[in-house]
Amino acid sequence: MKPSAIEFGLVKICAASPKLCLANVRENELEIGACLRRFANDGIAIAVFPELSLTGHSCGDLFFQTQLLRESARAVESLARLTESLDITAIVGAPLLVRQRIYNCAFVLGGGKVLGIVPKSHLPNTCEFYEKRWFAPAGELPVAEVEFGENGGVVPIGADLIFEAEGHSECAFGIELCEDLWVPEPPSGRLAVAGAHMIFNLSASDEVVGKTKFRRDLVKMQSARCLAAYAYAGAGIGESTTDIVYAGECFIAQNDFMLAETEKFSLEGSVAVAQIDLELLAHKRRTNAEFSALREDASAKFRRVKFRLSSSHVAVPAEIFGNVSRTPFVADNAEIFDAHCREAFDIQVSGLMRRILHTRAKRVVVGVSGGLDSALAILVAREAFLRLGKDPHDIVGISLPGLGTSARTRQNALDLMKALGICAREISIVPAVKQHFADIGHDPQNFDVTYENAQARERTQVLMDVASREGGFVVGTGDLSELALGWCTFNGDHISMYHVNAGVPKTLIRRIIAWVAKEKRDNALAGVLADVLDTPISPELKPTDSAGEIAQKTEDLVGPYELHDFFLFHFCGNAFTPEKILFLAEKAFAGVYDAATIEKWLRIFIKRFFSQQFKRSVAPDGPKVLSIGLSPRGDWRMPSDANAGTWLTESR
Repeated sequence: MKPSAIEFGLVKICAASPKLCLANVRENELEIGACLRRFANDGIAIAVFPELSLTGHSCGDLFFQTQLLRESARAVESLARLTESLDITAIVGAPLLVRQRIYNCAFVLGGGKVLGIVPKSHLPNTCEFYEKRWFAPAGELPVAEVEFGENGGVVPIGADLIFEAEGHSECAFGIELCEDLWVPEPPSGRLAVAGAHMIFNLSASDEVVGKTKFRRDLVKMQSARCLAAYAYAGAGIGESTTDIVYAGECFIAQNDFMLAETEKFSLEGSVAVAQIDLELLAHKRRTNAEFSALREDASAKFRRVKFRLSSSHVAVPAEIFGNVSRTPFVADNAEIFDAHCREAFDIQVSGLMRRILHTRAKRVVVGVSGGLDSALAILVAREAFLRLGKDPHDIVGISLPGLGTSARTRQNALDLMKALGICAREISIVPAVKQHFADIGHDPQNFDVTYENAQARERTQVLMDVASREGGFVVGTGDLSELALGWCTFNGDHISMYHVNAGVPKTLIRRIIAWVAKEKRDNALAGVLADVLDTPISPELKPTDSAGEIAQKTEDLVGPYELHDFFLFHFCGNAFTPEKILFLAEKAFAGVYDAATIEKWLRIFIKRFFSQQFKRSVAPDGPKVLSIGLSPRGDWRMPSDANAGTWLTESR
């Protein structure tokens, strides 16, 4: 049986800004009720509405009216009863009278009752805001519980409440109200450290020029600081526009990534919906020392309130709301994509520049194969020399044709070195390799691993010896994807003095090369790079076919790199189980690969990742470029003899 959505760590939430009828509580109750029916039908587990959503935020001195306060309390209880049949948890805003003081509150409703009440902690009282005229802050509450509703049930109240799903402690949330997010130390920081993986903000922030970006960035940044999901519901249509205007924006961010957002000024209201990955957030926190150090102390300061998770989240997930990126290492947005390519390239260049300055190297040596990895390495080397004010001709590029080199890649290597204006050499390794075969007694017609590794090691020996002779060092070309799979020859292409591509996966290497071709605006260079990008990926260690074309294609042997990069991202970066990775991959690559094919390559990824750790344990220096790295001195520390059985049995 497949795990449930919550066992995958997935929970579907929304932030809604419905049409408001200012001060008409019954109309607002009906509108929110209609929203909850739609949301429940869509499988949403938790829905948050704006600040004072049952009355409107702009009621002014009407908040002093007994009738408004009584109607608000009645409507809260009515909506609470509705959650029993709808099987949804709702967070609505309303005023509450406690011992003759009024509090601006968030009411958490679920299972047919009011589960808890969170008053606003920080009340703005400058410029257009006068909240202290009507409300008292949470810190001045005289009680920790209140009697609420017709039956006088006791309900916890306070800013120290965390709401936790029954049987699923990681499905926990805390609440802020508008200004709480804008203060120097928002309550969400303490809530997150204490175990809240989601923060819901009921807001009524007015609109002025430039505020949207600031508000959006604030939500994103707080989700990053808290390693949490942050759902923000802003007041909108129907609020008074006597002096200010409300935009009705809604945002849902997760750990600095905006999952969903709405347009401003919608006359029909707005809803942002997203699938939160609690497992991802839990992993990020487990690997963050600050959360571990602070949590025990913070947890004792909060009260836990249990709520029932929607039944749609304890059933087999039929789908994930929204898209699952096929290329998690590569930005989908064109503008961000260019910026990421530039930044990745600059990190590589900067790392190499520092190594050149430190070693006082006169030259660097790069093996140029005519393939993707060596193309990027030589582009990085040239840029580093230019920025250091050095002559690119002091870069020694060496083409090392072997027993499986095709005419196409050989020519591309030569053309690339010419286009870049570096010192180009060609040294055939064929005579040396044949002599080596004779020396060790290997049949040159036996195209086994010895046949392949002998060539890779001979190339490395040539590069190292030339570097010694030239007073420089060898710049490695292998990438992050190859390190993950161990697709390199130990003490061959696995070794260099500085591995500039070690932090860049294959899917991103393609994009950076295409970006460089566009940025440089050099037709000769762009033409060569276009053919490099179009060439099948191959180590070219086995003979070509009868037509002289590449016969040994890497992706036919170890699987598509787009799949392996997807697996790497979610296995190392998110610590997802093989079953969850498989589930996500089936969604991301629907129509591209069938389930059986994806599972086949996932199992190969896991087997190779474990069996090839010994190569990563002695990997050369190289710059970390993305959030995931496999350096044994940095991100990834794993015994070389760990067994993969636990992970292989979990996949289908």
